Amino acid sequence: MAKKRQSFSKDFKAKVTLEALREESTIQEIAVKYGVHPNQIPQWKAHAIAGMADIFERPNKKSEETRKQEEEKDSLLKTIGEQKVEIDFLKKSTSRYTATIQSCRLCL
Repeated sequence: MAKKRQSFSKDFKAKVTLEALREESTIQEIAVKYGVHPNQIPQWKAHAIAGMADIFERPNKKSEETRKQEEEKDSLLKTIGEQKVEIDFLKKSTSRYTATIQSCRLCL
């Protein structure tokens, strides 16, 4: 039977990674202390260091993905508005056409 993979919470990973970044203990000591494989700690450490630049990003600066989503939203709202105007126009013209047909039937 296959062994189930162990998963760790973000808080746990952060705690272990911070201790590894402090370099007060060896990786092996930290691994034994927290019951983690020694190869896992350097991976978490590298991941934390790679994402560290994002911490200092300005909060009002929008990411590229957010900007694209807002552009798509604006485009969709514009399309909805155009379709609503078209639907309203067709409803009015249909009601006028129906009224004209009914008045012609009365004339006959």
